[in-house]
Amino acid sequence: MRLSSRSDDRMPGAAASVDECERGSAALEFILAGMLLLVPVVYLIVALGLIQQQALGAEAGARHIARAVSTSADDDEARGRADAVIASVAAEYGLDPDSIDLTLSCVPAGADCPTAGATVVVTLRATVTLPFVPAVLGLDRVASVPIEASAAQRISRLWGSP
Repeated sequence: MRLSSRSDDRMPGAAASVDECERGSAALEFILAGMLLLVPVVYLIVALGLIQQQALGAEAGARHIARAVSTSADDDEARGRADAVIASVAAEYGLDPDSIDLTLSCVPAGADCPTAGATVVVTLRATVTLPFVPAVLGLDRVASVPIEASAAQRISRLWGSP
């Protein structure tokens, strides 16, 4: 009797059937698992990029509005400049103009805002709707992220004087 370590001496039917069943399934499993993991990661990257873009827009808007109000000559010019800045920032950063909420307050609190010698505090709030969320059954309102940015600017003591 001859002993051999070669695998060819095994039972031919058993080894062939196991190899035939397993052939090609690793590639299929890799593709399936890769797609299941890749799609959520890509969506997360797109959503976070959109939120970051609009958060930077809100921050830039608050900062520029505070600067525009503090350097304007009077109330009417301050309102006009603030509206122009909001329109510009909304167009540049993709903010929804209807979702923007702008609040101006002065420190110390008291008289009209803006007023000479005060510090104007601008708070800009907006909501970011997540991408690819349909507007069915109010899902777009549920799948939104609120963002907020604030900026402060000192107003000149000579503000509003001729």
